[in-house]
Amino acid sequence: MYNSNAENIIIVQDLVKKFGSFVANDHLCFEVKKGEIFGFLGANGAGKTTAIRILCGLSYPTSGKLNIGGFDIYREREKIKKNIGYMSQKFSLYDDLTVFENIRFYAGIYGLSKKVIEERASELMKKLYMQEARDKLIRDIPLGWKQKLAFSVAIIHNPKIVFLDEPTGGVDPVTRRQFWDMIFEASREGITVFVTTHYMDEAEYCDRVSIMVDGKIAALDTPENLKKHYSAGSMNEVFLQIARVKSD
Repeated sequence: MYNSNAENIIIVQDLVKKFGSFVANDHLCFEVKKGEIFGFLGANGAGKTTAIRILCGLSYPTSGKLNIGGFDIYREREKIKKNIGYMSQKFSLYDDLTVFENIRFYAGIYGLSKKVIEERASELMKKLYMQEARDKLIRDIPLGWKQKLAFSVAIIHNPKIVFLDEPTGGVDPVTRRQFWDMIFEASREGITVFVTTHYMDEAEYCDRVSIMVDGKIAALDTPENLKKHYSAGSMNEVFLQIARVKSD
């Protein structure tokens, strides 16, 4: 649950990432609170995924200071990886493995024991009403189930932070709303949720959102404050105004 007085669990100071002469992340500065649902918005090519890969310890920044979950991005990348969860745009599941095999595989990567894996796998499948799908291949289950399973697997080890990179692409509005119910539950349990999305209605669900344009953070505040500031009726209107101003 978001608390403005909570500790900062993500601290980013002057993050720069260059690919040759191209600047993907241009001096990003922000902090994220423990238990916060933090929206990281921007059009394709704005630099969101590049930043997430750095925050997850999968890529080095060109420069800047970053602390993720209490660990330094340069010296403690392996500790960062053990204390976070990650769900990519393609749900991160293996189509040629069964539901249970996917759970066992990822839980094993996160270092859980066989006994704990069995217990949490049973709990998870019961919670998702997927007991009968235990031995089905991932390719044979509905997209909405894949999405919920991928998120559940990403937090099966009770991480401090979970990074969700456009997790709801391609699913119907009802399933998207159900997915966000799972995000709210994770936040209530103290997990910080860092999420990118193209759906501006989802931005309304976040405690705070940042909006990136051309590798820079153009705005960062609560959805309500952003709508007031830009005299907008929705986050979609806010986004269009910021993108238009920056492009002009």
